[in-house]
Amino acid sequence: MKKNQRKEIQEKTAAELMVDSRNWRQEIFNLRLQQASAQLEKPARLRTLRRDIARLETRISQLRNKTKAA
Repeated sequence: MKKNQRKEIQEKTAAELMVDSRNWRQEIFNLRLQQASAQLEKPARLRTLRRDIARLETRISQLRNKTKAA
């Protein structure tokens, strides 16, 4: 993930992050189906998506904790 993408994650709201997470999870699902049928062209994409989702989930939890503290 590039620095500008990380900056975008920091600027998004929790709702936007949830939508992105849902979309990326759907993409992982589709890639896993391709992998099962031996049609996956870029296996490294699974790894990067998992890491990007982890970054999103971390930011979502930061936002949740921030609202609880306020």
